[in-house]
Formats: sequence, structure tokens, C-alpha cells
Amino acid sequence: MNLQKVISGFFFILAMTINFGFFYGDIDRPELHSVYELFVALVVSLISTVLKIGDKTQMGAVLLATSLVADIQLIAAVTVWTVTEYLSIVNIEAFSAIISLSGGALLANITSVILYIGETLKSKR
Repeated sequence: MNLQKVISGFFFILAMTINFGFFYGDIDRPELHSVYELFVALVVSLISTVLKIGDKTQMGAVLLATSLVADIQLIAAVTVWTVTEYLSIVNIEAFSAIISLSGGALLANITSVILYIGETLKSKR
């Protein structure tokens, strides 16, 4: 068993599940979406990206690309939330943008996990 693969897989899947935890819930009920969960999703996604940097294969490049997409989406979501909180203009339009950006990151995370599972199934012992 390769410990680096275990740790990488752990963070790929953790990034996806935490992001799903934030994303899930009614879009018009902000109390169902925790700002702390969004922040943790961003941090774990960034850790996942760092773990993907060392892979020099073609699949590694695709996994890194999906991770960068998720990072950009989550950074944008955190930025929108921070700006709207600072300006005290949190409304349903701003919050729907935050949830939509998180949904885009979730889609990138799902793609990354599917590719990771496919690569794992394809690899030989």
C-alpha cells in the first residue's frame, strides 16, 4: 500500500464531502449553510491541490486542473461572502451566487474523485 496515495485519496474525498455538506440545503435559507464549513472546504481543497502538484503523469495534470477549478470556485464563493458581510448586503441574490459557486466546485471535486477512482481501478499491482 502506498501511503502517499492513501493520504491524497483521503484529501480528495474529504474536499468533496465537506463541499457537499456546505452545498446541500435550501438556497433561500442561509442558516443551513455554515461559513465555517465553506472555509474548511476551501482549506481542504487547497491541501488537496498541493498534494496533486507532485504527480507528473497526464492523469496528474488533469487531476490538478480539476482541483484548481474547485479552488477558484471556492475562493470566489468565500470572497463574495466576505464582501457581502463586510458591506452588510447579504441578500438572496448574493447567497445564491455563493451556493452556485460552491456547486461548481463540487462538480469539479466529483470529477476529480471519479478520475481518481478510475485511475486506481486501472492501475496494476
